[in-house]
This record gives sequence, structure tokens and C-alpha cells, in this order.
Amino acid sequence: MLRTLLLVTLLGALGAASAGALPRSYRFSRTISRAVLESYLSRAVTAMDLCTGRGNLDDNIRMLRSIGAKFAGRALYLWGDESGLGWRLERAAEIARKLHAADPDMILQAGIFEVVTRQVEKVTIPPRVFQEFGLAPEERSFRYADMLFPSGRFKDHWGPDASVPDITRLETRMWFFHLASSYIDAGMEGIHFGQVALIGADDTGNERWWELLTRVRRYAAAHARRRMVLCDAHTPDGGPRHGENLLFDFHAFPLRIKEVPGEPRKGVLEVGYLDSIFGRSSGGVTPSGWRCESLPYLVELDNWGSSGKGGQGGLSYWTWGYDEISWFARQPAAYRDSWLRYAWRWVREHDPNGYLQMPMSRCLADPVDGVVWYLANRRSNATPDGFGQEDAIGAIWREDD
Repeated sequence: MLRTLLLVTLLGALGAASAGALPRSYRFSRTISRAVLESYLSRAVTAMDLCTGRGNLDDNIRMLRSIGAKFAGRALYLWGDESGLGWRLERAAEIARKLHAADPDMILQAGIFEVVTRQVEKVTIPPRVFQEFGLAPEERSFRYADMLFPSGRFKDHWGPDASVPDITRLETRMWFFHLASSYIDAGMEGIHFGQVALIGADDTGNERWWELLTRVRRYAAAHARRRMVLCDAHTPDGGPRHGENLLFDFHAFPLRIKEVPGEPRKGVLEVGYLDSIFGRSSGGVTPSGWRCESLPYLVELDNWGSSGKGGQGGLSYWTWGYDEISWFARQPAAYRDSWLRYAWRWVREHDPNGYLQMPMSRCLADPVDGVVWYLANRRSNATPDGFGQEDAIGAIWREDD
């Protein structure tokens, strides 16, 4: 009887920890428990370009510490412009050191996205990449053509000489490994892999994705700050697996904000709307070895471009003609604050596996009064174009403690 009571108590404690009822912990090494993972996801922000110098670094550090953020997403990435990788890595390593001096527990996330351009041919392949794949080192750069789908699928998908890379091509996996290992060396402990379904369109059984992620995790075990890297991606299918093994440590997806007919500019969330992830995050065995029925995930105010029809309703995947962050940024300040509170509560109530990734820094495809970047910082001399959601974010999280 006593053993049964102890077991029930332990299971209850574990469940409470994942729901945020117990004090959060940010300690991990080589593997991460569900409770620690959810501690991080519950304090996640999108901090686009944080580690390449977007905004005022001192003010960004002040805000991150003030609101209690522990996971800074999209802090370092490429979208094309591969020839600029070198300076980005140098700058990111410098900023990461300052961020980790301010908060050693902070996870900084890099991004490897569904695009490669001909500029990749200006990037020299280091010997370690050849050696990782069992090849003799050569003096050469990456080859753009060798990363593309042999059928021509997705060629120039993003414009001339800007295509979706094919994960089944060895050159793509070498390029992705080079990016991932370089990001880890710069202090990143998370990597977002973008639209895996596009990159892996020809990857039967996710075999090549599994191979690449195994290599990346092995490198992290030897070189990362805490001997692991948290990998995620946008998962419209709910999350890919390799057998019973989940590819990613957590899942991620856009919010998919639904227009409210007759109430121009208003947006709500709804289970089952378009391809939203609510209630659909796949389960299985995680890379850290624990099993779940549904993997924890983040939902974010995504950016993807301009429809050219801002303010117009009825356009699928757009909210009143805007991508999600551009829609959000042009709302009145009081509505932005209240909408974040609404979205946080809605996600937690409708799927306890999900967490809202708060917007901190993100590009605006449709500028607001000439401002091309959303920053949540309160407006000040340091951040004169701040949109001012930091106090609302901090209050929402404090109420969740």
C-alpha cells in the first residue's frame, strides 16, 4: 500500500512539474527531461537576429532579464547571403558570450532554413566536414547544383538561384552539418530546421534527416556548452519520426490566426483551423530517451512575406492580408498586450503540450509607419522604435509562476 502511495505521489509530482506547478529548473547536460524542456519553452521568445546585432544589445539584455526569458529563438541564421556566414559567426560568438555572462542558463537558438542560394559557392568546406562524412578533405567550396532536387523540384522556389535544398543529397547534408557545427561553436544550444517537409520531400522514412541529426547531436555532445543541442522544426504533419523515434526535441509551428468575420483586423485561435498544430503534436521516443504521447511544442507569430493586399480579408493563411507578425504589429498597443494574454491562456487551455513563443524581435514584411522591424522593448533612447510589449510579457509569465 505504501509503495502504491509513493508511486502515485511521484507520478503526480512529475505531471505537476511538466504543467509548471513546481519551481522551474534550467539544468541539463547531454539529455534534457520533460520538466526542464517545458521550463524553457514556457519562457521562450522569438529574438530574430539577436546574435547578429539587431537592436541595442544592452537594452535587449536588460529586457530578457527583466521578463525572465530563458530561450531566445532565431538569434542567428541565414536566409541566403551565405557568403556572409563568416562575419555572422564572429559577431554571434561575441554577443553570445555577453548574453551568457548575463544569464548562463539562456539557450540561444540558431536557424537552418529551407533555402540555399548560389552564394554558397563562396563558402569553403573545412576539413572536419569531409572527415565527418568519411571523405578525404579537398580544397573546394560547396556546390549549389549538388544540393538541389535532381528532378528540378523546388528549383528557384524563392527566386532566381534561390532553391529548396534536398536532404537526400550528400552536399546538402554536408552544408547543414557545417552550419550546425559552426553555430554550436558560436555558443548556440538550439537549432531550428525550418520546413523539414520541403527539404525532406524525397526522404523516405526520414532516413537522411535521421542521419544528419545524429551527426549534429554527436558533435554537440563533444562541443556544445552543455553537451547537447535542442533541435526543432516547423512540423505541419504533427512531427516526423524515424520508426518510433521522434526526430526533434520539441516541435514548432505558426499560430495560424483566424480572421473574425465582420470585425476587421481582429484575430482568434481555433483548434483545427488550417494546418494548426493544436492537439496534433506527434508522440514517441524523444532524443533524450523519454516517451510521450504528444511532444511539447512552441507556436509563434510567424513571418513569411507580404501579400500586397494588406487590410483585405479572406486570403487563406493571411490574417487580414498580413503575415502574423505584421498583423500583430499594426494593432493598437492595448490590443497587442491583451491579445498576447489571450493567446497564452488559449494555448495552455486547449493543449497543455503547447506554449506561446512570445515575440521579441521579428522582421516586418509590411512596415508599420515606416518601421521594418518589430521589437517588444519598451520605447526609449536605446530602442526608439520599440513596440512596448515587454511589460505585458513579463506580467503574463509572472502570473504563470
